[in-house]
Amino acid sequence: MHVLVTGASGWIGSATVTELIDAGHRVTGLARSDTAADRIAGLGATVLRGSIDDPEVLRSAAAASEGVVHLGYNHDFSQMAAAAETDRAAIEALGAGLEGTGRPLLIASGVFAIAPGKVITERDAPAGAGHPRQENAQVALALADRGVRSLIARFAPTVHGAGDYGFTSMLAEIAKTKGVSAYAGDGASHWPAVHVRDAATLIRLAIEDAPAGTVLHAIAEEGVRSRDIAEAIGRGLGLPVESLPDNRIDEHFGWIGRLFALDCQASSAATQRLLGWKPTHPTLLEDLAAGHYFA
Repeated sequence: MHVLVTGASGWIGSATVTELIDAGHRVTGLARSDTAADRIAGLGATVLRGSIDDPEVLRSAAAASEGVVHLGYNHDFSQMAAAAETDRAAIEALGAGLEGTGRPLLIASGVFAIAPGKVITERDAPAGAGHPRQENAQVALALADRGVRSLIARFAPTVHGAGDYGFTSMLAEIAKTKGVSAYAGDGASHWPAVHVRDAATLIRLAIEDAPAGTVLHAIAEEGVRSRDIAEAIGRGLGLPVESLPDNRIDEHFGWIGRLFALDCQASSAATQRLLGWKPTHPTLLEDLAAGHYFA
């Protein structure tokens, strides 16, 4: 299969490109910069210069492909509305390129705020107004009515592994800066987790076999306690571990504090049954114990 990947030079994207190529697929990666182009070429993929804010490039590239994995996104939290608008236009352009073909279009989303207070399953729809990316996922699912094999992969908040520069890396950097590894309240809140290589395998299996309109969970661990994460970071950095009251979370963590304090648990049981996907790579706490986040 010839697969177009947006966000191909990123953390999940580069692992996905490698997974697809290793499985015998041909990959074209979208690159908006020379650095991204060099990385994509180094992975063995064909480089397409362009960006996710160019709908015509996306439409024509999708039409020339046999499937699309859309991972590109602007994660600047100060421009959430603009990022969501760009993402929606990108999804619509990619869908237009694939319309009527029955070919796959996999869109990345997340599990935060889907169904607070319960273990989230693939059957749960967002409860009220969630992150705009979740709303865009519904736009993608609707493409199934236009002959696109649309798929949604909801990712754990932490997609970890050696080289991760996401949320877990941010928590480690905050601990270094503050001289203490902290958590909110009693530390009983949870974050689901998945290793980046397991996530890439799920993406490959999905575009190969998942039926149109499927929601998948890239979740290996239903929920890792925030206190356990903080303690693992403290051990890795040789720092004390401290519980913070609610009125100190924002000052200590900045914007990520409220996310770290959220209790989110999610299951991937249905995804594993459907695709035969079995996460096999290290857990989050194993990755923290290995020292990847403290070099």
